[in-house]
Amino acid sequence: MAEPLKNQFGPEIPNRIAGMIRAVHPEFPTSAFLADATTGFDALDLTPRAWRIARALRSHLPEDYAEAARILIASLGPKLDKTEKLGMSVFLYLPHVFFVAEYGLDHFELSMRAQYELTQRFTAEFSIRPFLERYPGKTLSLLRTWARDPSPHVRRLVSEGTRPRLPWAPRLREFQKDPRPVLKLLELLKDDPELYVRRSVANNLNDIGKDHPDLLAKTARTWMGDASEERQWVIRHALRSAVKRGEAGALDVLGFGKKAQVDIRKVSLSPKRASVVGSIEISFDVVNTGTRQQRLLVDLSVYFVKVNGKTSPKVFKLKTVELEAKESIRLSKKISFREMTTRKHYPGKHRVDVMVNGRAEKIGSFELVY
Repeated sequence: MAEPLKNQFGPEIPNRIAGMIRAVHPEFPTSAFLADATTGFDALDLTPRAWRIARALRSHLPEDYAEAARILIASLGPKLDKTEKLGMSVFLYLPHVFFVAEYGLDHFELSMRAQYELTQRFTAEFSIRPFLERYPGKTLSLLRTWARDPSPHVRRLVSEGTRPRLPWAPRLREFQKDPRPVLKLLELLKDDPELYVRRSVANNLNDIGKDHPDLLAKTARTWMGDASEERQWVIRHALRSAVKRGEAGALDVLGFGKKAQVDIRKVSLSPKRASVVGSIEISFDVVNTGTRQQRLLVDLSVYFVKVNGKTSPKVFKLKTVELEAKESIRLSKKISFREMTTRKHYPGKHRVDVMVNGRAEKIGSFELVY
């Protein structure tokens, strides 16, 4: 099992933060801060640890938020010089963004300056959200300016911070109801030169599609006109969840709107009775039964048993293929039941479907046992 993330966010984090602050504010009471920041630290998970540090900062920095924020900004290390493989080191600044989110709402301009600096060292996607809720007009206006900023980290904040369903963060309910203000920002970023930003655009649009599938399909269809290869990737990535859900609009945008003329043959599920510490191999033939070439999107859906005994489908991407009339292709997928942080496996009967162009056909089931 993977090591808990909190183990990479240990007592050395408040120590580093204290040293950085003391370098620009020698009066900082390091010992008192560390005592507050690390009380009960071992029992806390990553996010509560960051909140503990943020609250300790509030107790031991100057009482005036403006002065405290200026000290924090002055204490920041160098800006990131890359966008990939950042690792856990950037989480040093998670307490800083929590500090701004919790204590900076009455200081719009200064807090926005702080977030502008922080997002170039970590991300301000968590702290920007309370400002979007309290000051939607002012914040959106500033984000429109930041969408043209030279820094890819600032541009990414525009799309990532406005995601209606951002993981680890409260949902932006107003944007779930009406995502049009967010779409206006995504329009500015859909052809961004950085994949780092374009991936965030796709994830935001994917979020929007969970509440507004028709709007997702309409936007994707519009963006597909004269789309570059890079923008086509954004569209495909944005439609991934809708495709897994078998939504007709999304499938149509990608050219899989028509019902496929196929048979699924020679199905093999091995073993039929699998262990929760083992794996299963699922294989089958897809046969084009039509009279002309067909382009097919083939996925596999496994209905995993949940803790309450009910089942929930998990879609595994397989392949996009072009089959001539009467041609066939054999596809297979090995699925491990090794425990993951995102999925725990439970015993019971697991149904298996093949999905061709979004339409499901049951091909069998297997039993998972302890």
